[in-house]
Amino acid sequence: MSQHRIGSFEFGRIIATIAIIALHCQIFMQAPLFNGQPLLGMGLNQVSRFAVPLFFIMAGYFIQPRLTTELGPYLWRYARPLLIMWVSWSIIYLILPFNFHLVATDGYFAERSLYWQKLLSTPLNTLFEGGLVHLWYIPGLLSGLAVITLLLRFNLARFIIPVATVLFIFGLMAGSYAQMTDLSSPVFTRNGPFFSTFMIMLGFEIRRRNISLSLKYSIIMMMVGFGLFIGEANYLSLQENGSFFHDFLFGTPLWALGIFFVLLAKPSLGDSKITHSLSKDVLGVYLCHLIIVIYYLNIVRILGINPIIASIFAVPVVYFVSTIIVRGLRKTPLARFLVR
Repeated sequence: MSQHRIGSFEFGRIIATIAIIALHCQIFMQAPLFNGQPLLGMGLNQVSRFAVPLFFIMAGYFIQPRLTTELGPYLWRYARPLLIMWVSWSIIYLILPFNFHLVATDGYFAERSLYWQKLLSTPLNTLFEGGLVHLWYIPGLLSGLAVITLLLRFNLARFIIPVATVLFIFGLMAGSYAQMTDLSSPVFTRNGPFFSTFMIMLGFEIRRRNISLSLKYSIIMMMVGFGLFIGEANYLSLQENGSFFHDFLFGTPLWALGIFFVLLAKPSLGDSKITHSLSKDVLGVYLCHLIIVIYYLNIVRILGINPIIASIFAVPVVYFVSTIIVRGLRKTPLARFLVR
């Protein structure tokens, strides 16, 4: 999540953040139903899956010049504040309760013990996530950057694309396609370097090779990638024990790249004072939003709010509250540990 101030990229980061919030809020997944299926919710869920891949591509694009020349020292300067925030938010999420009803009936420690036991049951995977599932982004980003940095450090830049591609294919074969390949991984392959390295590599190589596309071909790439992604999701859902919901598929790189090239081709897209103001909070909002989602859904259940009404208000409420929290934290001594 870069600090560069190109209007279209800042706008893209905000849209991606909103998409992530919508995904985690599970909007319209309970109602309305069409033939017993939340087709609207399922569609919005899948449409949101471009967000984190786009963040990775942007990171690779903006970090390329300094990472190439400064290597390890720059990676450490880049990683240190992110690791501090990852640890700090992990501690917060280990402490804060998630289930209001369970706390009220069984007590705080009973509710937390169940969650702690769940994390300890998969310690290696927890290491690549942290205190709450969405924090996987930071270890994923840093492990992908570390792979690329090591290859650069040992003058193996020509292997960046092959290594990233192998990791990506293995991630899919041992992840979404595992039901067909019977491959497995000790770490859930969405986490760690499997997909992040490939996405970061795309942005890295675009910047290094000065690649660009016209708006027309960028849109075509985006549509083809999304079509492939949805086609794969439908195909996999028809397999035995198959699921329609996936973070990464073979169509993901084309889809996310198409969006990236649209932003690159239209640098003034969404450029405004509001965009630049909100974009400063993107990382902080990402880190804190999921607890707001959890509490929002708790309140919805307690009050028995109609699921359609709850879905309509979920994203604006969570985004607004998260932004207020981030800006409030920035005014406290805790800022260096929790926000940028």
